[in-house]
Amino acid sequence: QVQLVESGGGLVQPGGSLRLSCLVSGGIFGFFAMGWYRQAPGKQRELVAAITSGGSANYADSVKARFTISRDNAKNTVYLQMNSLKPDDTAVYYCKANALHDDYWGQGTQVTVSS
Repeated sequence: QVQLVESGGGLVQPGGSLRLSCLVSGGIFGFFAMGWYRQAPGKQRELVAAITSGGSANYADSVKARFTISRDNAKNTVYLQMNSLKPDDTAVYYCKANALHDDYWGQGTQVTVSS
């Protein structure tokens, strides 16, 4: 059973930074493509950033140059470093692991950007 647990969310002022972590258990982490998604109230869930098993990353236009996704295969963990946060970044952030035809989701962590 693959399980994902996110952590690192919280309340931050505009311009601040947070680092989200997603710990994966129950599978071979190195084989997973990983992604961070977010969902704001009243909006659809959207892809924020993704990283392949080989380490190639891509980003939504809205977060390019501000967010960085990375993975540590030795720790079964994927990270999302978020800098220069804006109120529009407020959302529940979810981690997803993908292996072939299977997707696995975490429970989400709340990020609130407000003064």
